[in-house]
Amino acid sequence: MERELVCIRCPIGCRLTVSEVGGVFSVKGNTCANGWEYGIKEVTNPVRWVTDTVVILHAKERRLPVKTSIEIPKDMVLKVASEIKKICVSAPIQSGEIIQRNILGTGADIVATMSIDKKSK
Repeated sequence: MERELVCIRCPIGCRLTVSEVGGVFSVKGNTCANGWEYGIKEVTNPVRWVTDTVVILHAKERRLPVKTSIEIPKDMVLKVASEIKKICVSAPIQSGEIIQRNILGTGADIVATMSIDKKSK
């Protein structure tokens, strides 16, 4: 098995070739250890962070930026993003506050990445 990838671990974007023969993996094209690790992980268990926004009520801002607390399986990204679109919260919210626990059974919490105060009258 051989697979061509572009590493996303840093801005360089190395072109990787990941090969597997008899359960032994090799990575070519990486300029650092991050590329080697990314290449192996991407072909064995690809995961991603999810960042998005949710509706926030009673605030000057209309959307609250959020992210997953951990990386989730790549094949769950669109399902999680779809579920995030259904979330609506009320101000005030503190950065780091958990908005939803264990979204879709992934083990990832949805966490606010910005503090937003309640709108003054």
